[in-house]
Amino acid sequence: MTTPTIKSLYTDGACSGNPGPGGWGAVVCFADGKCHELGGGDPQTTNNRMEMQAAVAALEFFANSGQTEPVTVYTDSEYVKNGITKWIQGWKNKGWKTSTGKDVVNQDLWHLLDKLNSRQIKWEHVRGHSGDFYNDRCDEIARSFSHNRTPQLQQHKPTADEAGANREASPPDIENPIVLEETDTTGNKTIESYVITSDLPISNSTMMDSTADTLENLPREVRVQELRNLIETLHIADEVATKGYLITSSELADLMDVNASAVTSRGDNWVWRNWVVSRVRREGNQILWQLERIDHVSTTD
Repeated sequence: MTTPTIKSLYTDGACSGNPGPGGWGAVVCFADGKCHELGGGDPQTTNNRMEMQAAVAALEFFANSGQTEPVTVYTDSEYVKNGITKWIQGWKNKGWKTSTGKDVVNQDLWHLLDKLNSRQIKWEHVRGHSGDFYNDRCDEIARSFSHNRTPQLQQHKPTADEAGANREASPPDIENPIVLEETDTTGNKTIESYVITSDLPISNSTMMDSTADTLENLPREVRVQELRNLIETLHIADEVATKGYLITSSELADLMDVNASAVTSRGDNWVWRNWVVSRVRREGNQILWQLERIDHVSTTD
């Protein structure tokens, strides 16, 4: 039984709050145009860990394929891409310490990525939410798991019986997902990992701690990128307010990077950063919200 040639791997992670419930997604793209999707979740984690876990799962799948041809990994996380291609050697030379002498965060996953990385792997950064089909699909999978929803995952089993099957890229009928519960040394459940095909590699790396990635522990490049991402988010919010667009609770939650329940539980009028957020009306099952810049709102004592 031979696995089709893998052309590229796409990975992404998501977290509803940071730390908070998280999810990861990966898409394996074969040279014949078919794809295989992976995903999982963690009830308490960080966004960076989910980004790394997606890359670990994708590389484990690649390693298990036995392929010798090179493959490209696409990630929208500069933390992952720069960490594995630039910073990791310096961390290793310093005994897994940062330039400030602190312990490198997420060492367990960095060790796994380092072990799985090879000259066959080419790392590429792709801009998130830029219309890249497979990156967007990974984001969709990751967000579903972060909200405790199991998405339909396309699967491709490299068996002789399926070699001649014409499987479309649109959402197919799938098997029921297998829910795996991993435990820590005390026997307490730590994570539920969803695996759609029985022959996928499972890693103990999905056992995650709840330690947050503090900005001071991250390299300067990552902190600058996080700031750029924040500015982009604020620009989007400003455009929504300026154009008078109405957005749903889930869209507002994505903008704020919180759970949808955190939006609806705040009431009809409240302040978020530079904006007053007001509930406008309900359309069907959706609540619509409006943003207005605070400096454009007339207030009285």
